[in-house]
Amino acid sequence: MGSTPRPTKVSILGNESIFVDYDLWGSFIASDLLQNVTSSTYVLITDTNLHDVYVPGFQKAFEKVAASLRIESRLLTYQIPPGETSKSRSMKAEVEDWMLSEERNPPCDTKTVMIALGGGVIGDSIGFVAATFKRGIRFVQVPTSLLAMVDSSIGGKTAIDTPAGKNLVGAFWQPSRIYIDLQFLNSLPTREFINGMAEVIKTAAIWDVKAFEGLESNASQLMEAIQKQPTMGPERLSTVRSILKEAVLGSVRVKAHVVSADEREGGLRNLLNFGHSIGHAIEGILAPQILHGECVAVGMHLEAVLARFLGVLDEGAVTRLVKCLSAYKLPTSLKDKTLKERSNYKHCSVDRIFTIMGVDKKNDGKKKRIVLLSGIGQTHERQASVVADKDVRVVLSSGIQVKPGVREGQKVSCTPPGSKSISNRALVLAALGNGTCRIRNLLHSDDTEVMMTALTQLQAASFSWEEDGRVLVVNGHGGNLHASKDELYVGNAGTASRFLTSVATLAKPTRAAHSILTGNARMKQRPIGPLVDALRGNGAEVSFMKQVNSGYIEKSGQELDDKGGQCLPLQISASDGMEGGDIRLKAQVSSQFVSSILMCAPRAKKPVTLRMDVSEGPPISQPYIDMTTAMMASFGVHVTRSKTEQHTYHIPKAEYQNPAEYIIESDASSATYPLAIAALTGTTCTIPNIGSNSLQGDATFATEVLALMGCTVEQTATSTTVTGPPKGSLKPIEEVDMTNMTDAFLTASVLAATARSSSGKSTTRITGIANQQKKECERISVMKEQLAQFGVTCRLWPIQDTTPNGIEIDGIEIDRLQTPSHGVNCYDDHRVAMSFSVLAAVTPGGALIRERECVGKTWPGWWDILQRSFGVHLQGVDLEGPTAPQRNENHSKSIFLIGMRGAGKTTFGRWAASVLERPFFDLDSELENLKRLTIPEIIKNDGWEGFREQELALLKKSIQAQSHGHVFACGGGIVETAEGRQLLVDYRDSGGPVILVQREIRDVMAFLQIDKSRPAYVDDMMSVWERRKEWYNQCSNFQYFGERAPNESRLEKPPNVSRFLATITGQNRSLKKILSKERSFFVSLTVPDLATASHTLPQVAVGSDAIELRVDLLEDPESPGQLPGPDFVTRQLATLQKSTCLPIIYTVRTKDQGGRFPISTGEDRARLVSLLELALRSGVEILDVEMSLPDSLLNRISSIKAHTSIIASHHDPHGALSWEGGSWDDIYKRAIQYGDVVKLVGVARSQEDNSSLLQLRKKALAIKGVPLIAINMGTEGQLSRIQNTILTPVSHPALPFKAAPGQLSAAEIRLALSLHGVIKSRKFVLVGEPISQSRSPALHNALFKQAGLPHRYDLLPTSDASALRGTLHSNDFGGMSVTIPLKLDIMPLLDEVAEDARVIGAVNTVVVDESRISDKHPGFHLTGRNTDWQGMRLVLENVGAQSAGGQSGLVIGGGGTARAAIYTLHAMGYSPLYLLGRSAQKIDELADSFPKEYNISPMTKFDQFHKDQLPLTAISTIPGDKPIDSGMQTVLDSLFGATGGSGSRSRVLLEMAYKPAVTPLMDKAQKAGWSVIPGLEVLAGQGVYQFEAWTGIKPVFSDARAIVLGK
Repeated sequence: MGSTPRPTKVSILGNESIFVDYDLWGSFIASDLLQNVTSSTYVLITDTNLHDVYVPGFQKAFEKVAASLRIESRLLTYQIPPGETSKSRSMKAEVEDWMLSEERNPPCDTKTVMIALGGGVIGDSIGFVAATFKRGIRFVQVPTSLLAMVDSSIGGKTAIDTPAGKNLVGAFWQPSRIYIDLQFLNSLPTREFINGMAEVIKTAAIWDVKAFEGLESNASQLMEAIQKQPTMGPERLSTVRSILKEAVLGSVRVKAHVVSADEREGGLRNLLNFGHSIGHAIEGILAPQILHGECVAVGMHLEAVLARFLGVLDEGAVTRLVKCLSAYKLPTSLKDKTLKERSNYKHCSVDRIFTIMGVDKKNDGKKKRIVLLSGIGQTHERQASVVADKDVRVVLSSGIQVKPGVREGQKVSCTPPGSKSISNRALVLAALGNGTCRIRNLLHSDDTEVMMTALTQLQAASFSWEEDGRVLVVNGHGGNLHASKDELYVGNAGTASRFLTSVATLAKPTRAAHSILTGNARMKQRPIGPLVDALRGNGAEVSFMKQVNSGYIEKSGQELDDKGGQCLPLQISASDGMEGGDIRLKAQVSSQFVSSILMCAPRAKKPVTLRMDVSEGPPISQPYIDMTTAMMASFGVHVTRSKTEQHTYHIPKAEYQNPAEYIIESDASSATYPLAIAALTGTTCTIPNIGSNSLQGDATFATEVLALMGCTVEQTATSTTVTGPPKGSLKPIEEVDMTNMTDAFLTASVLAATARSSSGKSTTRITGIANQQKKECERISVMKEQLAQFGVTCRLWPIQDTTPNGIEIDGIEIDRLQTPSHGVNCYDDHRVAMSFSVLAAVTPGGALIRERECVGKTWPGWWDILQRSFGVHLQGVDLEGPTAPQRNENHSKSIFLIGMRGAGKTTFGRWAASVLERPFFDLDSELENLKRLTIPEIIKNDGWEGFREQELALLKKSIQAQSHGHVFACGGGIVETAEGRQLLVDYRDSGGPVILVQREIRDVMAFLQIDKSRPAYVDDMMSVWERRKEWYNQCSNFQYFGERAPNESRLEKPPNVSRFLATITGQNRSLKKILSKERSFFVSLTVPDLATASHTLPQVAVGSDAIELRVDLLEDPESPGQLPGPDFVTRQLATLQKSTCLPIIYTVRTKDQGGRFPISTGEDRARLVSLLELALRSGVEILDVEMSLPDSLLNRISSIKAHTSIIASHHDPHGALSWEGGSWDDIYKRAIQYGDVVKLVGVARSQEDNSSLLQLRKKALAIKGVPLIAINMGTEGQLSRIQNTILTPVSHPALPFKAAPGQLSAAEIRLALSLHGVIKSRKFVLVGEPISQSRSPALHNALFKQAGLPHRYDLLPTSDASALRGTLHSNDFGGMSVTIPLKLDIMPLLDEVAEDARVIGAVNTVVVDESRISDKHPGFHLTGRNTDWQGMRLVLENVGAQSAGGQSGLVIGGGGTARAAIYTLHAMGYSPLYLLGRSAQKIDELADSFPKEYNISPMTKFDQFHKDQLPLTAISTIPGDKPIDSGMQTVLDSLFGATGGSGSRSRVLLEMAYKPAVTPLMDKAQKAGWSVIPGLEVLAGQGVYQFEAWTGIKPVFSDARAIVLGK
């Protein structure tokens, strides 16, 4: 509170009411208020976090000043909870009631002055209180956060939040004073400080270019202070006091000026919302984990990209804005790593963003208004501009649909961005040089951005911008570099990684003795070994590293030998330059290795002679080496190429001298794309600044490729013009060597896809491109893979080589190009995206290009050019939204199965192939087919080592060539080699599913004892398992545990297989389905060993929507008293998955949270981690994760959870927290960061606790909308369980004990809800004639009672459908069972007839949908369904009847029930279906009424059966109490007597007749050894499905059967 300052005053609305300086809080503010904003009562409102720190001192200062001035004024203070939840109607009312209370003595009046001390929440909400209290009283703002200082405190906007959105209820109410005390910022947390900087940058970006330049130039100094530890004293900001004050004043003055000119947002004030239109929408989804300023920063970048897309902003300005935001560590993309981690990888769908943007106050009706920049410091209009939704969608979407639109005969002049190759070289040379260099036409891209960032970290140079980002000013430090304490991260920038490897050796040691150079996952696969070897050979210390939790450690020798071993990360010691002299280098992988050493060689301690090792071939891409030497000459260093030694260079020891200006050519590789569009469409395109004098090898693409394909090419020294032949008449090139322009091969490939020859052969062969397999992706393989989606056939060349050097493409007519069903997978490769966008521009149906943003690597504005210059039609596609095309690269990535021989890989693989409709390949069998030898014979001929090499080659080929849409089973020993393990790990890390298939190891060992199809193990079998066990786990990301031995004859698959596969491929929607229900429950299992309780699990699960496995309550009978181990839990989980179709919630509840699992020791915590990871590996649908766990573990779970949903839970078993006063707020915020669902569990000591909980839940859901489970434990808390609507945890009488105090069963909760009128009583009826003997009332009334439902089921005998109208339309109608003669007559009375009922021709069930209103009659929507066929299927499957293709079925009879029988057997997969009846004409007509795919064969004679396809399953629909037709009897007698065709599988007869109990047909079938099922079982089965359709509850069949049978 130091001496009284003389603050800077800023005028707003004609009054100097804004004060800015340090140390205002205390005496200065007290004095100014008492003298200039006079009142007898001042009310200071702040939050509980600030009160104790700042209020007592101010109270003393206020009293002291008042006494000295002899003024009798009182200061009242009030605290509210911190956070957005306080910005509410209830909190506003609370403050108002407090101010009006008689306890204030006297209450506050119209002359009271309110003081809002805090951030934006306090200022907004207390300002609104002032605006409405007593119809408006004075207030002052004392903002304590930077965001509030420069934004919310200025302008008079006050508001609170509502369930509909933020700031929707409020008023314009100008504060009498705004005191901006910068001293508060000393204690502001770093993240909050940076959050406020976003608004500072925004203001400068729209209004003041000088202020923006100041922010750019002062970024490092400001950030150094901002990132210091917050303090209450002045020391944190002592070095930047004046800089910070100027930055804040700049923003304050701009906002004050704008508000003064446009107080009520008539237009100009909208400019202050730059970045907010999109940013606010993002904030609406990601808050509170992502802060306002962080969201606005992303919004600013996206809105700047939108301006560039619309042609009103240069790319240079976009780059400049991004660089400035990044300098202050603000996110600029929704893909930002930190942003994703903080938001728990929450997706901002485009549709959701659009919905929130739709309520933006700036909008013009449905038209969106967005602030568009036209340059740094200026906007396109003096107000927000109207922007079309389609343009906004392109910018927001991750994918882009490209459709033809090029106009015939059009001529385009197109200037691509600066060359990436030249840009990166120029940056290095200018940084190493002396003096200032102005670089024009620098490529603005991800690659150059990471290069500049790394050079800045090494203190190699300083960078600034001129001419609105069109000129980069480089102040080179003459090679005076220093090691970086922060890692040099290059992302996916290969050029930067290679150049910086040498550059970092030039650094001097400082606080850091070395620099760490690293990149993304793909960069860690791209080889850099030859460059490192050359540098090491010249004295540099460079080590290959790997990242571990504690940092980086050096790789082992074995790891260096593995694929990906000699790649980033690198540790590069600061050695102040190379030694010099002779350097030998292998340059077959990349010419960038050569350029890297060339550019750094002049800084060596002595002259360098660089010799290429050509033992494995000449250097790749010689033109790029020539480019480097030419550019070095421009910067004053002349390299001499030896005339006597091939591929040898002499580099002098010299200093670079920066030219005053350096102009960068456009990128010749990028220029191939617009030229290719002209070639494909028969139009003309000119590149005005690339010609024959270019430094770039790709500049010859037009003359050496396009001209040969039939294009007209005109090339001068500085320009290139291409005119394509008539559309569709490109010619193939028999063979073209692209060694000197390898990056352009992708463009050539898409052109070759439509190149046709009049002679008939239309194949183009491209060679000399081997290095392209080691670029951003394996480009040759990817080109083959993706062209296949367009219907184009390609072959890697040479065919026999494992590493291709080329590709052959068979061209097809343009009209035959197909639209890829899942879009083009770009593998984050800019050149893949741009190449296929060219092909999509002529594909009749267009194509979806996934990963739209990856073009930012070299041409961020490519989509802008494609639409604006070429007229191609573009449409944004959100690849992760609800209507998004299936993500081919994730959902349909090929599955690789690993595990011991005998574990069931082949069996599981066939199941998976069946479920996913993919081909299955056993790689061992494929190898045998390929070699035409058995595995033992291969090993005998080639030895184990030779076999492993062949096995590895086949795996590698499968991953490369068939990475999508297949299922592969690998041999058990695939993990025995390091390279095999690395291949699987790389595939796993790329998002591919690698599944470890397991079963009981003793069963595996028993199988191996008898299996002779493979050679015996050299080692003891158990020791082989022990050796491989950890390898299997390392290489896989999922595991499946099968309980049975593999059996090739076992055709049926367990139902849990489909669920498991749906979860790991992202197609399981179980949580979404649960959340769509009005109420949902999960039952908490408390049995110690599921193996002993599996028979009760179906009963326990009735009425629940999910089932919770409480791992902490499990007890391994073989290890009593110990924690359950992973193997035991795996078996328990497998038992549960087999026993239930419900989603599984996997929970390990710790002791601190009311469970049994201890976490007091490091060993305990390690066990917990392993058990949680086991759940994710096992593909459980939902995982409960406790929020008391450390951030590191929570972040790890978030990063590896794949498609498992998370319940973020916190339990307070001791009642330490209160539902009032905000004590749960921090936990709730933490939970919504990590959870798809939040679960908060407290303790109720009285019913008031339930009321408080209910209010908190309403408030939380209104503000955020995240699904919330909120309940209280204990008897007093049972009401909260009844009131909870989402996934209420329940118990069941059959369980040994309740998982938590006060837990109820689902039936008890429904009964309570019924008593309270929440669940309304409904009437259900059976209609038809005769029905008096029906067992349906007994069945359904018993099931209603069992479920706790108040409904009633009665009989309504009638044969007149029209008489049912009153029942169907009554308010209490719940549903209807329909029998003869009304199954067809009732259809016209319904709104909808389901597909099953329509095909069968009968409705037996009417379902009411209360979410839809009928279009035909009063009341709700009515749907007719048929559950007869479901009952048939259920009872058949219960006795093991299941087809697996090629198995026939038989229907006996031709009446109405026969239709349901036919539908049933077809749905089960039987084919053909034989139809046996008395009348040939009748059964022919019946067969003809079904679609052909039912494959129905009417028959009257036994010899009409195929001998090898006698039916395994038959359904009889003929009367049971009448004689069987003699002709039918003959056929059936022959069938029952036959023995062939069935193998070991049993045959089943389902008799649909109820009477007599044993029909003649049943008797015959039983005597012939058939299993028979009586028809009453179908009544129970269809009743089960009826009940489920009406109530959403599926009863246990055995219960329903017992009721129907009167037991």
